[in-house]
Amino acid sequence: MEQKILVVDDEREIADLLEVYLANEGYAVFKFYRGEEALACVDREDISLALLDVMLPDMDGFALCQRIREEHLFPIIMLTAKVEDMDKIMGLTLGADDYITKPFNPLEVVARVKTQLRRYTRYNPGEEAGKPRERHDIRGLSICRDNHKCTLNGREIALTPMEFNILWYLCERQGSVVSSEELFEAVWKERFLDCNNTVMAHIARLREKLGEPARRPKIIKTVWGVGYTIEK
Repeated sequence: MEQKILVVDDEREIADLLEVYLANEGYAVFKFYRGEEALACVDREDISLALLDVMLPDMDGFALCQRIREEHLFPIIMLTAKVEDMDKIMGLTLGADDYITKPFNPLEVVARVKTQLRRYTRYNPGEEAGKPRERHDIRGLSICRDNHKCTLNGREIALTPMEFNILWYLCERQGSVVSSEELFEAVWKERFLDCNNTVMAHIARLREKLGEPARRPKIIKTVWGVGYTIEK
């Protein structure tokens, strides 16, 4: 099935450039310059991935990301000229899966798109059909890899593919402490840098979705100076 990429950027030259490169890779591109138009497209099309600019004329990309995440799990990559760590953390906390700073090489964007789509396809419902069911049940938390579902005390928790991968990795290693470096390199498949706050932002978002108090979480616990653990 043809994969559909949503591109939202009010800089028409950038949006046009991304459209050309993505179309050359065989993707169907839906290009918009405003957030509300993009939301209407998301409602009517089966979008595979979104590239969202942070600065838009009618709403910022963070708000757009948050609106999309209310109902959809497809990967989201933020595009922005801002480089401050807090801006990156905000985007990741609101549900973005990756972050690219302008100016960028369009070939890098295409590579990031392909990486996110591979990850999403791997964990998307139906991809593991015919294989043994895999799940973890831990103190009311249930996470199942064959249908990409997570519930807590019977209530379904909507996780992005990246959040699901992080939680699954921690559940797989229940009882062990997983460092930020190990978690990042296992899930993102990239080299970890000391200044990288990506893992922290995603853990914070996961805890929020699980209703975990920041200071006394019951499921994903912080071992200060070491990493994160789900206790047995």
